[in-house]
Amino acid sequence: MVIMALDHVRDLMHTTALTQDPTNLDTTTTGLFLTRWITHLCAPTFVFLSGTSAFISLRNSNDPSAGRKFMVKRGLWLILLEFTVITLGLWADIKFRMMVFQVIGAIGLGLICLSLMTRLSSKTIGAMGLIIILGHNLVQGISFNDNIPLRVFWSFLFRLDIFPVTPDFTFAVLYPFIPWFGIMLVGYASGNLFLQEENKRRKTLFVTSLTILSFFILLRFGNFYGDPIPWKIQKNPLFTLLSFINIFKYPPSLLYTSLTLGIMFFILAAVDGVRNKFTAIISVYGKVPLFYYILHWYLVHSLMFLLMFYQGFAWKDLPFGAFQFGRPPAGSGVELPYIYIIWAFVVISLYPLCKWYNAYKAAHKEKKWLRYI
Repeated sequence: MVIMALDHVRDLMHTTALTQDPTNLDTTTTGLFLTRWITHLCAPTFVFLSGTSAFISLRNSNDPSAGRKFMVKRGLWLILLEFTVITLGLWADIKFRMMVFQVIGAIGLGLICLSLMTRLSSKTIGAMGLIIILGHNLVQGISFNDNIPLRVFWSFLFRLDIFPVTPDFTFAVLYPFIPWFGIMLVGYASGNLFLQEENKRRKTLFVTSLTILSFFILLRFGNFYGDPIPWKIQKNPLFTLLSFINIFKYPPSLLYTSLTLGIMFFILAAVDGVRNKFTAIISVYGKVPLFYYILHWYLVHSLMFLLMFYQGFAWKDLPFGAFQFGRPPAGSGVELPYIYIIWAFVVISLYPLCKWYNAYKAAHKEKKWLRYI
């Protein structure tokens, strides 16, 4: 959750965020590339652990049927939030001229579909997830540009696409459902791993990490499958390494999923059982993730507007619409060091609110609506 905010601060306020791909090795810098690349860890971890949380919740439930119903209601709620509160926070456009199906919507729909599959064994669900992760790259080259209804349906399932519905409204699918659902299914099937005794769990997490990362390295070296961006020898060894780890997120390629989940498992193994002041602080954000997610968009966007006004722009200069955050593309934004300062401010300033809300939830468990935020 903390790392995620860095990417969104960069998206809205970095000088070249509107004009340059931070992973384009022909134009980027090492610092900018890594600032974007580290945030690749966020979405796969969110989706994977959403599946894991669903498994543990159902496992601990005295009424599995009620647990499945809650998953459906939770999923519908997330989809509603995606296209209302979150869309407004993301684009700051009260006319809603841009809507995007992204990670919160994908998690919401995933929970609904997963609720229909929970009567299957974990092994069966895990196998289905692995088949999706391993195989969906095979269909990425298929397109239906001449058939709009089929193109929309196919995009929703498998590949990124943008649809200018009217001159004043654009809909985009940035998180095609099936590849992300595969990650959620594997997360669900991994639920028993997290219920193991601590030492055994830590060892299993570490071995799983090494296995997945070894798979990534071997497949990536081959340069024949698993990602649409082949790695190439670059101008120096560092940029060659960056090319090697420059993997495709939209949709999450096999190599993207392997690298990010491999790192996730390694981090989980490293911090499992660790209890100190730092982990106590960090865990506050993780205990109220949706609350933090919604608030951080509104805070980051408010700070962006303050920056625009500070840099001399008036409200009439701010563009809104498709893929426009209300920020002029020329002459606005700050350099990377300031992005990190603003990011730190966002995270630190939200800590007291997250801590208060976490305590409020713990003290008012009788208020069922709190389970939804």
